[in-house]
Amino acid sequence: MADSRERDIRTAPIDEQLPALVDEYRGKLLACLDGMSEDEARRSLVPSRTTLLSLAKHAIFVETVWFGEVVTGRYRTEYGLPSDSGDSFILADEDTVESVTEAYWQAVERSHHAVEEMTLDTVLTGHRSGPMPLRWIYLHMLRELAQHCGHAEILREQVLAQRAQIPSTRM
Repeated sequence: MADSRERDIRTAPIDEQLPALVDEYRGKLLACLDGMSEDEARRSLVPSRTTLLSLAKHAIFVETVWFGEVVTGRYRTEYGLPSDSGDSFILADEDTVESVTEAYWQAVERSHHAVEEMTLDTVLTGHRSGPMPLRWIYLHMLRELAQHCGHAEILREQVLAQRAQIPSTRM
């Protein structure tokens, strides 16, 4: 059964629903890091650069591109981001669960601030593919975050399964 907050958001105007759903998925993505050690958060379980921590770091890139670059017209490298999205999964030695989580929530706060005076119909011109309404940005963010939450949930499940395995000893 849905809690009262979910019931409220289901009947709210769309301009409240989209930001609330994006915020929900922002939280879900970072929740996959809860209780993970630094080693577990960095554990590579697939051939790509995708780890629990790199997904969170990539989410900083996504936030900043879609709510920074597109809204302000400042190019991603001006924010200290790589020009290629694939490079946003690269973890530096100093990246930790705590530091990436903090940086992510700071990016989210900047995102909230960047659009606080806008409506869903506000047309943004800062993306290289051309003008787009804020509504599309929210829908794209939902798509990005939902996809990455799915990745993170599977990786978390794999990490927890490895944690639960009892090492076998051979004589």
